[in-house]
Amino acid sequence: MAEEKARAVKATDSEIVLAADTTVVLGDAILAKPEDAADAVRMLTSLAGHRHEVLTGIYLLQQGKCLGKEVASTAVWFGPMTAAEINAYVASGEPMDKAGAYAIQGIASRWITRIEGEYSNVVGLPVSLVYGLLKTANR
Repeated sequence: MAEEKARAVKATDSEIVLAADTTVVLGDAILAKPEDAADAVRMLTSLAGHRHEVLTGIYLLQQGKCLGKEVASTAVWFGPMTAAEINAYVASGEPMDKAGAYAIQGIASRWITRIEGEYSNVVGLPVSLVYGLLKTANR
């Protein structure tokens, strides 16, 4: 998906296009952005008390040539959440445009008990990975 996004951008020859796409994986299930409040409740209910992976694909493109591509992976553990907490969180609106229906940097941080990997990946862009790809591309 990140490659498709990068190739859809009209850029000058000197510009580097950076594209990213993030998804949440819980077991065999892919949790994209929720379709509606009920979908957000379903996702958060499944995440509560469990470990999941946040995957972000990164793609760098210049003049139609791939300068670098990589996938960042971060493990995230949610603590338990009551139905009332989930419903109040969904009512806040924060989960509605987020993969997995949560924002680690927002209200949902109160339920995150542990992470392994890059925090900025869970926020939406793995900064150190992008920096490394750009350094390699600009040798």
